Amino acid sequence: MKRISLTQHLVEEQRQHNTIPAELRLLIEVVARACKTISHSVGKGALGDVLGALESENVQGEVQKKLDVISNEILLEANEWGGHLAAMASEEMESIHQIPNRYPKGEYMLLFDPLDGSSNIDVNVSIGTIFSVLKAPEGMATPTEQDFMQPGSKQVAAGYAVYGPQTMLVLTTGNGVNCFTLDREMGSWVLTQRNMQIPAKTKEFAINMSNQRHWHPPVQRYINELLAGTTGPRGTDFNMRWIASMVADVHRILNRGGIFMYPADIRDPSKPGKLRLMYEANPMAFIVEQAGGMATDGKHRILDIQPEKLHQRVPVFLGSRDEVAVVTGYHHA
Repeated sequence: MKRISLTQHLVEEQRQHNTIPAELRLLIEVVARACKTISHSVGKGALGDVLGALESENVQGEVQKKLDVISNEILLEANEWGGHLAAMASEEMESIHQIPNRYPKGEYMLLFDPLDGSSNIDVNVSIGTIFSVLKAPEGMATPTEQDFMQPGSKQVAAGYAVYGPQTMLVLTTGNGVNCFTLDREMGSWVLTQRNMQIPAKTKEFAINMSNQRHWHPPVQRYINELLAGTTGPRGTDFNMRWIASMVADVHRILNRGGIFMYPADIRDPSKPGKLRLMYEANPMAFIVEQAGGMATDGKHRILDIQPEKLHQRVPVFLGSRDEVAVVTGYHHA
């Protein structure tokens, strides 16, 4: 079988669909190279003195791991100088990151969660990087946070890298979802799965059951029905999977179906969810929809949500279309 590199795939997709200008292709390649560097740091673990927590917190009030900060710096430094970007935004930073004046500016804006699943870093469980690419608004001079306030439907590319037994890069530019595996010997990304599709039906769900007592009634109803199995109204036994790394959970769903849920709960009404719209929900929703799945906040399509702030949080229900439709319907009942 002929090996197709990430670059060859992007060039061929541009020829076929005319949706990947050279500047966007180069940007995706730079992000992919940064993910290779992060994968190398993750792979070294304790040998590279990258494990453990720092004494600092990120803008979300979460304790930062060493690898969170390292990954953030890798992505910033890799993407600053290429001339493809107008600005960047990271889950780890309070405000947007301007491109230094000594570098040219481009027409795209990059958002990223540099290391998703931080709680798994020190126990050698799969973690990942999530990214989203937006087009800068017409006539934009100096980028501001407001320029990033675009619904997820405006994304021109999104993807994630998962650092597990293999390092994989899953990518969409709006024409389906493709997966690349890192050939560690050659240092290249090789196309290994084309046009990934999520089965519409599933018997697997992913949710943090320890929060059950805090959930709102529609989620309680849905999960209780799944747990009832063949003796309940669904008439089917469901299995639960929960890795506590969104990248790893979504990657499993892309490959074999399932529904991933991180609902809002009653503990803090000021936080309508835990996951961030701009860095996690939007890029994953774009990928999931391109793979034939569905993604909502319980009531609305995630990609239609108009962002109001950079670090906005939302509930997330995504994956196999039939199950997401059921739980979304319960929120409207």
